Amino acid sequence: MKTFQSTLVLMALASSSAAFAATDFDTLDVDGNGAISQAEASVDAELLSKFEKLDTNQDGELSEDEFSKA
Repeated sequence: MKTFQSTLVLMALASSSAAFAATDFDTLDVDGNGAISQAEASVDAELLSKFEKLDTNQDGELSEDEFSKA
């Protein structure tokens, strides 16, 4: 039983790490233009909720520098 619980914990950690890795700048910048638009950010609810605050130059996109402050 203890082995089964350990396996479940490891599976949960692996899946959460994979989800986090999917939200890096290059993955979100789908069109490859060097910025993340609100449409591109919409796949990450947390990022989308912070978008306006992170967009410090108010150009409607997040640069890699702005994104790094998320």
